[in-house]
Amino acid sequence: MKMLITGGAGFIGSNFVNSLAENRDYELVVLDKLTYAGSLDNIEEVRNKIEFIHGDIADQEAVSRVMRDCDMVVNFAAETHVDRSIEDPGIFVKTDVIGTYNLLEHVRKYDVERYLQISTDEVYGSIESGSFTEKSNLDPSSPYSASKAGGDLLVGAYWKTYNTPIIITRSSNNFGPRQYPEKLIPLFILNALKDKPLPVYGDGKNVRDWIYVMDNCKGIEVALIKGKLGEVYNIGGENEQNNLEITRLILKLLNKPESLITFVKDRLGHDRRYSLDSSKIMNLGWKPEITFEEAMQETINWYKEYRNSFKIK
Repeated sequence: MKMLITGGAGFIGSNFVNSLAENRDYELVVLDKLTYAGSLDNIEEVRNKIEFIHGDIADQEAVSRVMRDCDMVVNFAAETHVDRSIEDPGIFVKTDVIGTYNLLEHVRKYDVERYLQISTDEVYGSIESGSFTEKSNLDPSSPYSASKAGGDLLVGAYWKTYNTPIIITRSSNNFGPRQYPEKLIPLFILNALKDKPLPVYGDGKNVRDWIYVMDNCKGIEVALIKGKLGEVYNIGGENEQNNLEITRLILKLLNKPESLITFVKDRLGHDRRYSLDSSKIMNLGWKPEITFEEAMQETINWYKEYRNSFKIK
């Protein structure tokens, strides 16, 4: 069974690649553009078990070349940072919408058996109470989440129009090893290690559901293998915390003072709360396996070891 994994040198993608290469017998092909957030170092330990190709999912020729004889495709490739999307929305549209379209066209062309689109809870927008289900309306707030929603809608349309064999997973906020330190948890860990300020947006009360990246990767594999074609599966960590709580936990685990917390002007269009109902994928036999504090400690330990390997761009 040959599987193409796009964006497999990025954060979630590389953790997925490493897990499959070590524990499964798929023939793995990784296509990655190697932007600032992706690195061959993330998959160095399994390079002898995979085929790596440097390329862009928006490049028709590159996609045609790598997908020709693949049985399954998992698309992690995406621009994902909200602040960057506010500054330059165009690159998000190119990758998250046009790139997705390009992949879907080649899935049709080469009769790929399964295509899994990796998405995000941010496509649903903010929710004051309760949790989003897979049937909830999409109401994105940022150019990033709008571009991901656009990709999701294309994927769904290809299922309805062409019967393209698709599945979508939407996860809550991931954290763990190999995440580029522009997101809250890795940025705050590295800042705290250097005794630098931890910039908290607004009042710090924005709530996110946090999931350890390997729990998400296991959920993705369950959806890919056991999921029903044409369906969406939410993958949440069942661990809602506000940003200030996360910040204080990081400082506590690193034995750093709370005086490092610095409140800054809130981000434009900042969603107040995300929450996912994951009962649908749990019915397939998946559930989070590691506690939040254990996962946070593992994440901190990883960044302590590799803190000098990041060149912030």
